[in-house]
Amino acid sequence: MNDSHAEHPSPEDDDPTEPTAVTLPHTPAEDVLGVLTGTWLASLGLHLLYEAHAVTGGTAGLSLLITYAVALPLPVVLLVANVPFFALALWKKGLQFTVRSVIAVALLSFFTAIHAEMIPSPDLAPVYGIVTGNLLAGTGILILFRHGSSLGGFSVLALIAQEQAGLRAGYVQMALDVLVVLAAILVVPWDNVLLSAMGAVILNIVLAFNHRPERYRA
Repeated sequence: MNDSHAEHPSPEDDDPTEPTAVTLPHTPAEDVLGVLTGTWLASLGLHLLYEAHAVTGGTAGLSLLITYAVALPLPVVLLVANVPFFALALWKKGLQFTVRSVIAVALLSFFTAIHAEMIPSPDLAPVYGIVTGNLLAGTGILILFRHGSSLGGFSVLALIAQEQAGLRAGYVQMALDVLVVLAAILVVPWDNVLLSAMGAVILNIVLAFNHRPERYRA
């Protein structure tokens, strides 16, 4: 067997531009900035969805649905709707995971209230509000994932279902999202429900195309 290649590696073998398996973790300061940025973008997307009278997936979509059915402020509903999932996370996922989820949801609620004050009742075309809202929300969630955080809620339940019952977390999350969008028929015009379903697909495409641990190591 000719071992000349092993003894004399080609220039490509030492190409400094080639990615390596070694990655550097984010610093605490980078994680803080990442969580702030992610929750800010996600909350802006949520505000646009609220103004477009639409829903999306996750507990954010469930919170929007509740605000359309009862006269409660969205930031308050966001916190209350997540309380059962916080308890579940503390029980099954531990204190550190739960604290991160609580901080992210609290920031989401706070920033949503700020957007409501700074951008009061914009006259949004539904398609624009739903597409842009889901793109912003998806980008925000993606940033949170990259910094070891999330918006809790259904994702907590999906992770536990995967760990405890062997169910695929993505499928569990998708099933819950579908239920939220279908329930919107009760309080949202049917055309907005269809647009909301399209928006939920857009959000999940953003995550599916960009949250790839085997491809992106940052």
